[in-house]
Amino acid sequence: MSNSTILYVHAHPDDESLFTAGITAHYAERGVRNVLVTCTMGQLGIDDHGRAGAEPGHDASVTRATRAAELLRAGELIGFERQVTLGFKDSGMSGWAANDDPDAFVNADVEATAQVLAQLIDQENAAVVVTYDENGFYGHPDHVMAHRVARRAVELSACAQRLFYPVIPRGVLASFVARARSRHVFLPAWVEHAVADTPDDAVASVMDVTRFAGLKQRAIATHASQTDNADLVTMDAELFTLLFGTEYYQLGWRRDVTSLACVEDLRGGLGE
Repeated sequence: MSNSTILYVHAHPDDESLFTAGITAHYAERGVRNVLVTCTMGQLGIDDHGRAGAEPGHDASVTRATRAAELLRAGELIGFERQVTLGFKDSGMSGWAANDDPDAFVNADVEATAQVLAQLIDQENAAVVVTYDENGFYGHPDHVMAHRVARRAVELSACAQRLFYPVIPRGVLASFVARARSRHVFLPAWVEHAVADTPDDAVASVMDVTRFAGLKQRAIATHASQTDNADLVTMDAELFTLLFGTEYYQLGWRRDVTSLACVEDLRGGLGE
């Protein structure tokens, strides 16, 4: 199959920089078309007065606009040729009142949303799709929903051949967290609460993206409104590269179960 597009399904603005920016830059450099689908508007992120989404007085409209502009710049920086936003409301963390909003992504119609996503996959002729695993990497309701929607979409799609999840093997995460804490580095929730139960032998692809670590750090910095990532932005290169210099991917689904012997390259064997 001739194909040169990878489609990424992320939950919020900044997830594309935190989780998969290394391979996006890697493939962009090799002429692969990268397409980003962001499911929510991220309006429950940190607003211009430093208030999180569940805090009194939080300005969701300003946060939405700020994060949209940051997303556009960061996405262009790391190599996305097209960016699509599905337009759902941010659901917030588990237990927030926003979970009950009927327009929140967590309450989306999975089948209908998957149909829309499948159409995008086929429109782009994307054989490879990347999203989170069934745990949403760290349990965020919107990440879990992104998994559910993407997992169904690849089944509905005519073009999708493989679905990958970014993961961090338990040994790598434990080493990073220990070293970061010893240096009194503040770690955001997605690191502190990552579901670190991925054994090394469950990793299908290990992508060395060390040369893009600095670019990834700049992309995270572009999402300047999200100050909970501030210590990642100022982290020294050695520690940052420990976590971000290699990206690990688990194979979550494939259409032809007999066609995949090696996945060192997410697109290996799919043609150019």
